[in-house]
Amino acid sequence: MASPTVAANAYAALARMTSPAGASKGAEAGGGQSFGAVLNEALGSVMEAGRKSDAQTVAMTSGKANVMDVVTAVAETDVAVSTLVSVRDRMIQSYEEIMRMPI
Repeated sequence: MASPTVAANAYAALARMTSPAGASKGAEAGGGQSFGAVLNEALGSVMEAGRKSDAQTVAMTSGKANVMDVVTAVAETDVAVSTLVSVRDRMIQSYEEIMRMPI
């Protein structure tokens, strides 16, 4: 189970991605950030969390990192991947619902 600070960081990152200030950099004619841009940003943050976790692990094996830093990085990656999988599952459910709708 993730610590409260890791979960709070994940929610803060999500809030930054969906905030109106964050939407202005990828704004389209409709005035909001496109779904693809939000998805790319989320995927990028998950990949960055994985890279950070890998870097912390390598640093620990060479004796340059603290065990708590490694555990925190791994937990953040776990939360990010779990969130991404949940979003993916919900997207698939939504797609299946739309496909079942009568025309």
